[in-house]
Amino acid sequence: MTRTVGVEEEFLLVDRSTGEPRDVAGAVLRGTDDDGDADAELTGELQREQLETGTRPCRDLHDLHDELRRTRAQARDAARATGVELAPLATSPLPVDPTVAPSPRYERMIETFGHTGAEQLTCGCHVHVSVGSEKEGVAALDGIRPWLAPLLALSANSPFWNGADTGYASFRSQLWGRWPSAGPTGLFGTPGGYREVTDAMLSTGTILDEGMLYFDARLSRHHPTVEIRVADVCREPADTVLIAALTRALVETAVRGAGTAPDPVRTEVLRLAAWRAGRSGTDAELLDPRTWKPAPAGSVVDALIEHVAEALQDAGDLHSVRELADAVLHRGTGAARQRAVFARTGELRSVVADATM
Repeated sequence: MTRTVGVEEEFLLVDRSTGEPRDVAGAVLRGTDDDGDADAELTGELQREQLETGTRPCRDLHDLHDELRRTRAQARDAARATGVELAPLATSPLPVDPTVAPSPRYERMIETFGHTGAEQLTCGCHVHVSVGSEKEGVAALDGIRPWLAPLLALSANSPFWNGADTGYASFRSQLWGRWPSAGPTGLFGTPGGYREVTDAMLSTGTILDEGMLYFDARLSRHHPTVEIRVADVCREPADTVLIAALTRALVETAVRGAGTAPDPVRTEVLRLAAWRAGRSGTDAELLDPRTWKPAPAGSVVDALIEHVAEALQDAGDLHSVRELADAVLHRGTGAARQRAVFARTGELRSVVADATM
């Protein structure tokens, strides 16, 4: 049976006129509570200038697309009821001094990690793929490692930060990487190996709790899933569907190949692959996991689709994924769209206005 896939997306709450982030998440969430909407899947995050949505688990990509449009519309309407707009941007193009949400845990994070936490107004896309056991989940984590950087490249949607062009397609990935527990991981081998690594990290007292195991991919604490956290929030729902479909196919391919030794590529090389993906998105060369040498981004995306083609075909997703990937490669990522709007208008507030839903 085809694995279920669900998506969590984070969004900025921005001023209608200026495009600046507004610290109104609490008011937005109170508004949804007052409405008594039993289907509301909106939550707050570390900073009060952002909101998170979550879809129901889906097996069909069309259903997932509908879910993404539903949850985005729900978040948009809740934001507008509070007088702000919702923007699928992975960082704020305009300067902002983020405001931590009122939570003892969040306040402790800011106290412990200083500017890394205080400046962490970033919006990601987290994909959950169902697994049958921890053993299956760890096999997935070990098998998908080489292919996570291309997912970041396809989703890149954060070129501007603090009022300037950073030179990166995904500057969110740079900001997120400042957390001491973030980034790619080595091979775990078994559930015991996974627990050994996480227990060792927790025993250092460096991170506050298990929720701060900010791996690019990890076992979910609350669901029978693996959670892949490498992507920027995408401007277009269709791009999110692409990321989710490829992620599910990567997990399925890894589990099917669990009897074969996974690629032993070093974590240091994976960090370089992620850096290149964040730097240029799909506009320049990426590291090709077949060779670990630079190759055109389109070639690497084609290699990714070929790597998971059997799983995509079995799920009925192959044709759709090829079309969705071609669309991103031809029109560009969200980062390319943001830069094009700025080149045309010379105003970062226009970049924000172009993205609001």
